[in-house]
Amino acid sequence: MTIHRPVRVWQTSALGVASGARHAPVEQRRLGQLKFMLKRLSRHALPAPLYDWLRRQWRGPESAPSVGAVGFGNLRRLTPVSQIFGAERGRCVDRYYIENFLARHAADIRGRVLEVANNSYTTQYGGDRVVKSDVLYVEEGNPRATIVADLTAADAISGEFFDCIILTQTLQFIYELRPALATLHRVLKPGGVLLITAPGISQISRYDMDRWGDYWRFTSLSMKRLLGEVFSAPNIEVESHGNVLAAGAFLQGLASEELRREELDYRDANYELLIAARVVKGAANS
Repeated sequence: MTIHRPVRVWQTSALGVASGARHAPVEQRRLGQLKFMLKRLSRHALPAPLYDWLRRQWRGPESAPSVGAVGFGNLRRLTPVSQIFGAERGRCVDRYYIENFLARHAADIRGRVLEVANNSYTTQYGGDRVVKSDVLYVEEGNPRATIVADLTAADAISGEFFDCIILTQTLQFIYELRPALATLHRVLKPGGVLLITAPGISQISRYDMDRWGDYWRFTSLSMKRLLGEVFSAPNIEVESHGNVLAAGAFLQGLASEELRREELDYRDANYELLIAARVVKGAANS
């Protein structure tokens, strides 16, 4: 029995190019051969920096440098520039995205607001729209906490209590995600808003790992599916932020001030540094 194997894509492409070359005008073939020879000669005859400069002129500034020509500079190191996300150098790269997200949804931060660990974002973005600010912490000892509870078992918090919940960079420290999200849904008032952010690309937070654990990293898809198990899908807006440059800078512990704004704002869906979501709890009868 004859087994028919599919022809590989590269094989068909090569055959097509060869066929086209045979039927191309003589002048066009000679020009192509000349270009090919010039590229080969320049690659071997010119110094690598000059060749890469010419390559960028031909292909544009985003063309990949040749093998061995990548300049690592200060980043050729086995330990990061900062061990604490760049906090001592300026604003952390992820905080740039978090604060822009909260600023765009500042109108949602109103009434009775719950935040984790402290209420800095509640006061910064809520202003006089906030009637009462509560701070949740998982254990005793935080002087700013008004509620001490574990989100996975927070029965002491009354249902339909908050108009807004700000939950930034917290989910990754909670192993039992689903009970925690169920609690967030339960304590929100109908029409209340959950503003949530979580890491996509990030180093481990050693402080948190050693105390209660650092378990998860997210994608926009995993965040949407998790929230959709608890909240109504039409009320969930998920977005991602980041690109390869921002992610590399964040992992090295550089500050957001060390990158240009257009570099930070460029979005590449393959490099989700930060995941953010705005979720509205539906009315009780929906």
